[in-house]
Amino acid sequence: MGIIMGLILGAIAGFVASRIMGESSGTLKNILLGIGGGFVGGLVFNLIGLSANGWIGSLVVSTVGACICIWLGRKLF
Repeated sequence: MGIIMGLILGAIAGFVASRIMGESSGTLKNILLGIGGGFVGGLVFNLIGLSANGWIGSLVVSTVGACICIWLGRKLF
């Protein structure tokens, strides 16, 4: 996936996750949440034996991972 598409997908995933978790955040934080969420979501989905294909699957994995990141951030800080 291209870098631009990854940033756009990360921004969308971060935005969706912030709305699900009731956070209000800016675009840069959404992008970072989506990218970090993609990493965390990929690890979690891999651990439970699931995989995602295509950009919709990547969006779902990134959104779930971003929700996990937001939850962990709330618990730690």
